[in-house]
Parts: sequence; C-alpha cells; structure tokens
Amino acid sequence: MKKRAFDALGLDEYEEDEEGPPFELSLGSGRYHALVGTNPIDVGAEIQIAKKLSLECNEPVYSIERANDPWTVMSWRNGTPDVLEESPEALATSLGCPLPGNANTSELPARKPLQTVALVEGVRAQEAHRVLEEDAGATLPPGHYRLEDTPRGLLIASGTRDIGCADLTVSEHFPHVRVYGVVASPNLDTFFVNVLQGGACIGQFAQPSEEFPPFPVLSEVKGERSPERILAALGIPAEWFRNE
Repeated sequence: MKKRAFDALGLDEYEEDEEGPPFELSLGSGRYHALVGTNPIDVGAEIQIAKKLSLECNEPVYSIERANDPWTVMSWRNGTPDVLEESPEALATSLGCPLPGNANTSELPARKPLQTVALVEGVRAQEAHRVLEEDAGATLPPGHYRLEDTPRGLLIASGTRDIGCADLTVSEHFPHVRVYGVVASPNLDTFFVNVLQGGACIGQFAQPSEEFPPFPVLSEVKGERSPERILAALGIPAEWFRNE
C-alpha cells in the first residue's frame, strides 16, 4: 500500500528527506489500514492519495484532512468525495484501525489552524452554487459556503467550517477556467497556493517550500512572491485567514 501511495503522489518509494519518509503505515485489525503523514504542514497529500486509491478499490477509501479545525473526514468512491460528519477517532475505531497514540486527539500530530479560500476566474457565484449542489446531490443549507463575486473572480470561503473540495469540484466542472486554492495559517507563516485547471493541480506555491513537492513548483503567483502581495493580487482579504 505504501508503494501505491507513493505512486499516487508521483514520488519514488525510497525518496525521503533527512527527517524520514512522508508518511507511516499503521496496520489495522481488519480490511483497513492507515497511512499517517509525518509532517503536519503537508497539504493535500491525503486527498490526492485517497482519490487515486478509490479508483482502484471496491470499498470506500477515507481521508482525514488536517488543514482544517476540526479536521475534515471524507469518504471516497470512484474518485468522488463525500464529507462525513464523524470524528477521525470514531471513524478509525469503527474501521478497526485506531490512529497512532490513542483515541485522544491531543496525542495526535499537532493541528495547525489553517483556512482555505479559493479564487475562481471566469465563474459567477450562481454558477458555482449550482455545480456544488449537483456534486453534493442535495440542496446546500444557507451560508454553507461564502461565495462573493469580485472584479478578479469568484471567492469561495467557509460559511460553516471549511470548503472541503469545493475548489476542486468547481475546477472539474469548469475545465477552461483557472482556480487558485489558498491554504494559510492566521499569520501566513504557512502558505500554499494550489493552481487548478480541469480538476488537476498544475502548480503549487509553497511557503515553507517542501523537500519533495507533490506538484510542479511555482516561484510566484500573479507575479508576486510574498503571501501578502499574492493575496492582494488575488483579491483575497488576509483577514479571512484569521477567522476561526
């Protein structure tokens, strides 16, 4: 399973930095096992792995995204996610695969209070809302997403707890447009921009940089190289990342 996970990330199985491998294998007591990231600032790897493996498995594959607080738990079938209202510890226990440490969240890798905001060029809020409801298969409750049309494009932020895969969903439904998914901590010391097109990440700006980046590396976004100036160029208020 580790080899398949490395393949999903486009990495050689033996690529490690001086701190060790990017994730560890935790064996369960039944059909499920867990891949646990060793670096909490790695953003998006669990989604990339789960999506890829779900195309190869008959049973659902689950991902736990640590970029949000509370963490986002998703079930994947045939590359399509469904957000679950279940705690990571309860899910892991029900699958016979407890997470490392014990069921106490405080003993798991430290959470980072990251927020996600996306800019979608060339799409209006009404169009995005329609495809997000189609993808969810249900009417979204009022305020589930914060959708704002701006001169630079549509901004998608959390109206409840996090945007989940909304940026990826919109990118897949509008393959001709460019989507900028920004993941950042309140003080912007952890800062990622995933540039999506056609449902794929075509480049990533990361601060701090990663030793073995999972996507093509971008040295700038919109001609800018600092988080503050990148946010200004995208028209995303920095204050949005400070709201918890």
